[in-house]
Amino acid sequence: MDQVESIATTFGVDAPHLAAQVISFGIVCLVLYRFAYRPVLAMLAARREQIMQGLANTEKINARLAEIESERQQTLAAARDEAARIVSDARAVGQRIKDQETQRAIASGEQILRQARDTAELERVRLLSEARGEVGRLVVQTTAAVAGRVLTPDDHQRLAEETARYLAAT
Repeated sequence: MDQVESIATTFGVDAPHLAAQVISFGIVCLVLYRFAYRPVLAMLAARREQIMQGLANTEKINARLAEIESERQQTLAAARDEAARIVSDARAVGQRIKDQETQRAIASGEQILRQARDTAELERVRLLSEARGEVGRLVVQTTAAVAGRVLTPDDHQRLAEETARYLAAT
């Protein structure tokens, strides 16, 4: 111990002052721990808890964002399906209207053809009637010229009727 005492004396350490400094240091450490470190540790614990809550909230927000994105995709898909259905319905309606108008045009065309045929038939009958009258007149004139005599109205009537019967038969 002599050596320890000589080193202590060389450095100016004496026991009563060392004990007082150790007690002083212990009291300062105790006061700092109680009034400085504890509040700092409590504040750090509170900050750690806030950070954990923030991370948990971030995970909840990310999960909710994923749900919202999924809902958005579903809504877009539903809108695309609805749009496709509307376009399909519009095409079907357009085809139906086209078919109706085509049928209406065909019916109108057939009616015009019937009217044209009826008109042509009436014109043919009228022309045949005129032709018969003209042929009958020509036959009477020809017969009168060939016979060399003047035909009476009864002869004219008889020849016209015979010619009309002949023409009707052919």
